[in-house]
Amino acid sequence: MIRKVKSFVNMEADMKKILFEAYIYLAWGRLLKMMKFSKVVPMLGVHMAETSEQASAEHREWVSKISFAIDCMSRYTFWESMCLVKGIAAVKMLERRKIESTLYLGTAKDSTGNMIAHAWVRSGTQYVTGKEEMKKFTVISTFANKFNY
Repeated sequence: MIRKVKSFVNMEADMKKILFEAYIYLAWGRLLKMMKFSKVVPMLGVHMAETSEQASAEHREWVSKISFAIDCMSRYTFWESMCLVKGIAAVKMLERRKIESTLYLGTAKDSTGNMIAHAWVRSGTQYVTGKEEMKKFTVISTFANKFNY
């Protein structure tokens, strides 16, 4: 624990801000997850659309930082911060920077035959959250966050 605190103290101020922002958006994602999904859908983006796989070098750098921050901070929340919560946080952090992203929702059956779900986010060619499990799932819905420049 002391090592982690020292590591945080020695981080650049910008990274500390991104970590704090990730924590706040993970909390926001958890609150949205508790709401009726039909109320949340309009906040997720354009339904059944995807964004381009094109991204600038600056955007790729932001995507990497956001991905790291969400992954890191999700381990320290006192609430459940699984795939959908992480996905919502990623979409909102990218949206704040006007970086396009697509939230994917997928389903599959587990080893006992029960239906399971997963969410993941892509921006450009990079996966922000949920990459590890996504190949096991069939996409049933997408939400695109597009920005006109």
